[in-house]
Amino acid sequence: MATATEPTPQQIPTLIHLAVLTHLEGQIREAKTVRELHFLAVNETRRLIPYTQAFLLSASRPNDPYQVASASSVAVVDRHAPLIQWLEAVGQYLRESDHGRQPVVVTEDLLPAELRQGWGEFVTGQIFWCPLTHPDKTVLGAWWFEREFNWQENDIAIVHRLAGSYAYAWKALAKRARRWSTNIKKPAWWLLPTAIVTALCLPIRLSAVAPVKVMAKAPVIVSAPMDGVIAAMRVPPNHPVQAGATLFRFEDTTLRNQFHVAEKQLAVARAEHLQAVQSGFTDPQRKADAPLKEAEADLRQTELDYAKDMLDQVEVTASRAGITLYSDPSDWAGRPVKVGERIMEIADPKQIELRIDLPVADAIVLKDSAEAVVFLNAFPLESFAATVQHASYHAEVLPGDILAYRVTAQLAQPDPRIRIGWQGTAKVYGERGPLAYLLLRRPLTALRQWVGY
Repeated sequence: MATATEPTPQQIPTLIHLAVLTHLEGQIREAKTVRELHFLAVNETRRLIPYTQAFLLSASRPNDPYQVASASSVAVVDRHAPLIQWLEAVGQYLRESDHGRQPVVVTEDLLPAELRQGWGEFVTGQIFWCPLTHPDKTVLGAWWFEREFNWQENDIAIVHRLAGSYAYAWKALAKRARRWSTNIKKPAWWLLPTAIVTALCLPIRLSAVAPVKVMAKAPVIVSAPMDGVIAAMRVPPNHPVQAGATLFRFEDTTLRNQFHVAEKQLAVARAEHLQAVQSGFTDPQRKADAPLKEAEADLRQTELDYAKDMLDQVEVTASRAGITLYSDPSDWAGRPVKVGERIMEIADPKQIELRIDLPVADAIVLKDSAEAVVFLNAFPLESFAATVQHASYHAEVLPGDILAYRVTAQLAQPDPRIRIGWQGTAKVYGERGPLAYLLLRRPLTALRQWVGY
């Protein structure tokens, strides 16, 4: 009865290389595209032949110069890198020389003088050049290998065998791609322009994207009732308040002193009037001064009433319940304000609306109750349906020198999670139109502005 013979220690490395070679050639046959084959050529070959870096050069057309199609451990080749440009020049020289069809160990002496300067800059090891030649003698490209130690005969033989396998698969995949392209172009050449025209005529809804901000609906504006200096803010921002609650207080030193002075002046005026009345019984001249003193007392009474009214306005109270909307309290403490200057807003957090700043460059015709979809930054995975309520006729200059129309919208369904002040992006929908209009709207607008018609 025969038994399996175990391999000797000397045979194990050879068997491992054969197994790796068989697996690699299997991967070559399973490649679906030329790009996938290029990736295998510069990366997976390292499993069989050790090297530091590998490049694959090829030409798009037979008479075109060589270009680096793929590089090991690099996803995208930078066409402007000095190494790539020098390598393409060296590859084109070797392609046109006697070494273009045969594997060769490249040395500095093998290159012309204009390419030797790059050798010392870009090459640090031993270079091996191997063209990828198809069995029909067609050269599809070339390998450029670099490693620190010398290239042995067995390594060169393995690379040469793999080059044939890669070249065979490369040409087969290229023929398949060309055959598919030919089948599309020849019998159905009219399909592409027909499909393009049909797609351009498809009716779609015009839309525009613009920034959106959640605003309070019909808030109460709290402004300064007089000129003065704010002493302190009594309620913090975004804090609920009840009607009649004190919001902020003015500095009252001057007003309080004016009130006391007015009281004293009124007392003096009344005393002088009383004295004039009493003296009038004996002195006709003093009797004639009584009406003047009475008018002066009335004037002092008016000044006192005015001072009292101003003093009563030192504390500003809320006219309705809601939440306070303003900046940091420290920005207002000790700040002088003018009468009518806006200090804060009091809003109902349940009554909100959306303000959409639609840039003039993206403006579309919006009908009444036009639809919109809102994407808030606080909920990046959710969208909210909205309806346009109003769009301004005149564009306004927004921060950042952006000319835009103010569009007001209302949420279709109220959501208690949405807070005043949140921002995001809104997509507003207009009328339907062909796809061609949507694609050419901006170019046509720019053309009309440039031509002047």
